[in-house]
Amino acid sequence: MFSRTATFHDRRDAGSRLAAVLARFKEDRPLILALPRGGVPVAFEVARALEAELDLLLVRKIGAPGHQELAIGAVVDGKDPQLVLNHEIIAHAAPPPGYLEAEQKRQLAEIERRRQLYCGSAPPAEINGRTVIVIDDGIATGATMKAALRGVRRHEPRRLILAVPVAPPEALQDLAKECDEIVCLSAPDWFNAVGGHYTDFTQTSDEEVIALLAQAGSLHRSE
Repeated sequence: MFSRTATFHDRRDAGSRLAAVLARFKEDRPLILALPRGGVPVAFEVARALEAELDLLLVRKIGAPGHQELAIGAVVDGKDPQLVLNHEIIAHAAPPPGYLEAEQKRQLAEIERRRQLYCGSAPPAEINGRTVIVIDDGIATGATMKAALRGVRRHEPRRLILAVPVAPPEALQDLAKECDEIVCLSAPDWFNAVGGHYTDFTQTSDEEVIALLAQAGSLHRSE
């Protein structure tokens, strides 16, 4: 892990700089999983440099009844989608019977819709037994990433690495137990928002995600 303050021009710049640190994993032929949409341009540069397979990791939060901003769980994409629950919050929120099942079904449908939009008919990549690097453009609270890592871990990767350009130290400390290694280029003590560490933090469009995934797929198949 690197703990120096850095500012990135844009997500592609952050990805290139992250790729240089992750180059030691190239011989492992890792699977790169990007959290859309902002994580895709970062992950694309890593996948291109490492000549690795790139896929998406879609995560959908399940909010508490009447308090959707309070996450009681999440659904994590994959060949066998995983339901990750926060049992402590569930105990306080006391969702009614059938609520979790209905929300899981609704979020699975949204994950499927987004995967069709971004990936077409291509199935999720195989995780079991592989070195997997999970990438986003940064971490704020770490709640979504925690669910993502727990979901991936259940598919039994050989090694699970979290790689991000920037995150607050306390979030990284909390996430350390969810993976085998964290690579973070900048972990400033003063942290306001991920976008504050980029010169250009323009929102990533659906069209850019689709184009980068297609380009990454063509590069990987040609290796």
